[in-house]
Amino acid sequence: MSQLLALFSNNILPIFITAGAGFLSAKYLQVTPRSVSLLAFYIFSPCLIFNLLTTSQLGGVEISRMAGFTVISILLLGLLAGVLGKLLRLERRLLVALLLVVMFGNAGNYGLSLNLFAFGEDALAYASLYFVTVAVLMYTLGVVIASLGNTSLANALSGLLRVPAVYAVILALVFNYFGWELALPLDRSVDLLANATIPVLMVLMGIQLQASRWTDHTLALSLGNLLRLVASPALALGLSVLFRLDGAAFQAGILESAMPTAVVMTVLATEYDIEPAFITTAVFTSTLLSPLTLTPILAFLGA
Repeated sequence: MSQLLALFSNNILPIFITAGAGFLSAKYLQVTPRSVSLLAFYIFSPCLIFNLLTTSQLGGVEISRMAGFTVISILLLGLLAGVLGKLLRLERRLLVALLLVVMFGNAGNYGLSLNLFAFGEDALAYASLYFVTVAVLMYTLGVVIASLGNTSLANALSGLLRVPAVYAVILALVFNYFGWELALPLDRSVDLLANATIPVLMVLMGIQLQASRWTDHTLALSLGNLLRLVASPALALGLSVLFRLDGAAFQAGILESAMPTAVVMTVLATEYDIEPAFITTAVFTSTLLSPLTLTPILAFLGA
């Protein structure tokens, strides 16, 4: 028990304290999530991803394994949620909302921070690959699901052109392949922005959670939290054997799979009017419950 408390205090509690600062700033200083989110999305996160991939020198095999692992994990989880939702006879909009909260975990704000604290920069590099893959799926498959078929696949794919993290990955791969390095002033600028990313993401999570609204879909909410926090890491554990993940890749893959629902799902819910109260409640409750599942997972992974 003392080991679990230490794992929680040293790795998870700092994230909640930092997010709490964001929560209070939104409540009392009227800080809105949009401006901070735009900074994180367009400036901080791409710099972090580029910096991690160029300094870790991950090869094409490692990148393809982590990307494949992430895609299959999310698709199988969505299939499971869809089947269970149908068996429970959830109405269509609620079923779509369930798919969104189950399939897409908080790989950025929460996952990157926890991987850094628990396992260091080696795991953080793999976690960044997971995060980028989730972002690609979120802005394609996630948008298609949220739009209930009203958005064409072409429009969803074109949305990828507005995801800076994708360009950061491509640019990092080019730099690694040719052995290039940034000029010193630019390199130091990217490094400064990369180092600021984790704190910004943690504060942003608190700001976004402060805007949560509550819903009374208890059964669907319980199912969503169970699938997101328990079924997802269990499924990932099985898939890690198939994709031969080990070491830092194994730790990052399992831990990222265990994250609570992604906060950005609230944006899709609002934009496409897909049960926004249910989705924001799922984000809030899964985040609050996450220490109960993440702490033993950290112990299992050897944190």
